[in-house]
Amino acid sequence: MGFGSYDESEQGDQDVDFDEEDGVQTTENAHEGEVNFEFTASNDELLDRLEDIKGE
Repeated sequence: MGFGSYDESEQGDQDVDFDEEDGVQTTENAHEGEVNFEFTASNDELLDRLEDIKGE
């Protein structure tokens, strides 16, 4: 069978049984706060730099 071919016979029963304890707690590493960025370059300077990068 070639790359990317799909064969339903290979799929089988995909029901998964697991306990709640086995899962990942998504709120375990939740963070609250804010992020601030200070840009020292003007929009024109940033656009010029982008053009330089594209030209490389």
